[in-house]
Order: sequence, then C-alpha cells, then structure tokens
Amino acid sequence: MSKDKNNKNKRNNKEKIFGNYNMKWVFLITCWTFLLAICVSLISESIMRNLDIFAAFSALMFIVFLGVFFDTIGIAVAASNEKPFHSMAANKIKEAKYAIKLIRNAGPVSNFCNDVVGDISGIVSGAAGTFIITRLVGKYGLKDGAIISILMSAFVASLTVGGKAFGKELAINKSEKIIFYVSKVVMIMHLKLGINILPELKKKKLKRKSEDKRGRFTK
Repeated sequence: MSKDKNNKNKRNNKEKIFGNYNMKWVFLITCWTFLLAICVSLISESIMRNLDIFAAFSALMFIVFLGVFFDTIGIAVAASNEKPFHSMAANKIKEAKYAIKLIRNAGPVSNFCNDVVGDISGIVSGAAGTFIITRLVGKYGLKDGAIISILMSAFVASLTVGGKAFGKELAINKSEKIIFYVSKVVMIMHLKLGINILPELKKKKLKRKSEDKRGRFTK
C-alpha cells in the first residue's frame, strides 16, 4: 500500500509540474520560430540590398518599433484581468469574447509577442544596422567603421530598451484598452478572414479538472 501511495504521489507531482505547461505549444513555437527567423532574415536581406541609406534607416526604425509594439501587447495580456470583459460580454459586446480568449491564452500570446516577434525583430534590426554601416563606409569612404558599428549598435539597443520601457508602463496602466483594441483585430481576422489564432486551450484544462473531481468523488 505504501508503494502504491508513493507512486501516486510521484504521478501527482509530475502532473503538477508539467500539467500547467502546454508542451505542444512549446514544440510548435520552437519550430515556427526557427522557420520564421530564416524566412524573415532572407526576405529582409533581399529587400535591404535594393534600398538606399535613408530607406534602410527608415526600415530599421520600423522594425525596432514593431518589436516594441508587440512587446507592449504581450505585457498587456499578461498583466490584465478578465473580469471587466465578462461584464462587457454580458452586455453583448462582441470584442469581449475575444478579449477573454486573449487573457486565457496569456502564456502563448505573450510568448509569441514578447519572445518570437521580439527576437526576430532584434535579429533583423541587427542585420539592417550592419547593412547601413557597410553602405556608409562604402559610399563616403569612412575609415573608422568599427566606431560607426559601435555607435549604431548602441543606438539600436538604447532605442529598443527605451521603447520597451515606455511600452511596459503603457501596458500595465492601460492594459484593458490595449486588449480591447487587439481583440477587435482578432475578431476581424476570425469573422472576416476565417483565421482563428486563439484556440480554446483553457476549456480542455477545465474538462480535465472536472474529470479529476468526478474520479475523486466516485472513489
């Protein structure tokens, strides 16, 4: 009997450790990030070759602010509460349903926004900065390319960190508004384009919990 209890306790501990993690999502997002990073890097390099210095710098700024924008969304989803959106759903506001889905899928959503988009934008911005430096050195014959490279890296890093710091403050203080507007975009993608990016992850967990409770009572 003691061995059976120990085995049950070990299984329960494993379920507690791994049950809160969606290992399928972890595997999928790892593979998708690998493929996206390759595709985005190839596309960005091919586009950058046909741009002048001003256009390349504008593209660099866009990439940096895109990473900041998605980082703000990821923080807002992780920091928000779904209770205000339940009252909106009771008043038949369509966006509230998608806002609740965003919050209930906060882990995958914040992982995609903060990590996937953030890391890829960091890679692309680094490549864009290198391209701008080589263009400057080649066009104007600048000798101190190393100094320009250090200054460009410092500029991109400071702009990214400062932008994300501002975005985090905005996401924490205005999380409900941010999620409401994001839920509008998600709703349009689902209803107009037929793209559902938010699977019902939490419902499966609720079913498992109810099944566990039934099993306990029957025992």
